[in-house]
Amino acid sequence: MHQEKYDLIVIGSGPGGEKAAAQAAYFGKRVAIIEKETVLGGAATNTGTLPSKTLRETSLILSGFRQRNLKGLQVKIEGNIRVQDLLLRERFVKESERRRISDNLKRHHVDLYVGAASFRDEHHIAIKPKKSKEISLEGEIILIATGSHPNRPTLYPFHDPRVYDSDTILLLTEIPKSMLVVGGGVIGCEYACMFATLGVDVAVVESRPRLLGFLDAEMSDILAERMQSHGIRLLMPEKVAAVAASRDTLSITMESDEKLTKQTVLVCSGRTGNSQGLGLKNIGIQPNSRGHIEVSPQYQTSVQNVYAVGDVIGFPALASTSMEQGRVAMVHAFDLKYKKELATILPYGIYTIPECSAVGENEESLQSQGVPYVVGRA
Repeated sequence: MHQEKYDLIVIGSGPGGEKAAAQAAYFGKRVAIIEKETVLGGAATNTGTLPSKTLRETSLILSGFRQRNLKGLQVKIEGNIRVQDLLLRERFVKESERRRISDNLKRHHVDLYVGAASFRDEHHIAIKPKKSKEISLEGEIILIATGSHPNRPTLYPFHDPRVYDSDTILLLTEIPKSMLVVGGGVIGCEYACMFATLGVDVAVVESRPRLLGFLDAEMSDILAERMQSHGIRLLMPEKVAAVAASRDTLSITMESDEKLTKQTVLVCSGRTGNSQGLGLKNIGIQPNSRGHIEVSPQYQTSVQNVYAVGDVIGFPALASTSMEQGRVAMVHAFDLKYKKELATILPYGIYTIPECSAVGENEESLQSQGVPYVVGRA
């Protein structure tokens, strides 16, 4: 059987995979990219970064939020905001980004294969399209850029259509009257702010004493105050003990024995690397308990010709960082004499309402290291 040979095979078409493929192709390498879904872009385009930010922006406009504090201007939204209105722009943005990725791959002459990829050995990848026969590719370098998926703790009845994760929340058919958001991390806080803006009665439960624990404590505290001023109830530190579903509502019991009744629950309990089903045991790679693959500073795995970037290697799991990781990995893999390392200081943009942004160390970290610093406030 004839087998196509490539300098680089990329598994996954999200930000890290796309930019790595383009980087290698730009320097004359023959590149293939494998995507198991029928659409390009991974979670960043289809269920995560772009959709959530677009929904946030749309909710701010539809709710008249930005005009509420303008003196002398009264904004009234006629009728109820419909899910169709909320999702129309989101779908347009997703489709535009999918087209951009497709055009970029074509422009760099990257071959696209659709199907589930798995390692036969360190140089051979099997591709199994849905309801079709398996084919095989050979690659000098293999890059794993398969992303991640929402973690689903067994405590929550995900068989109930009113219990969502950060992927399925985009399949809402109507805007709920009330919602419990489980998790005070980036995704949980962003969605809590968005739905509160739309008039939903929102509560957030977080097991730690602060939201967004990696932020400067002062910023975290101010964000918590602003969220509460928008009507969001914060339960911290607190954990969910049980969820019971009835015909009309979801009854939630906290570990403190407090009981809540909500129409919907959105579970934001972190993400798990998409490393299952890749046949990694065939090449001796063992992901950790959250599906993350260990890599060197150049994104090389324990197998010399196999690299990994993006959410599948864990923190920080940001689209912009994943892109740079992909580029750096390819420079190392092919000795391209170009971009040798990732910037040591990376920015974080958190699209809560109001937004939070940070770069570099926070105040608590500097205090623990005994590093002198200056604070300015404006």
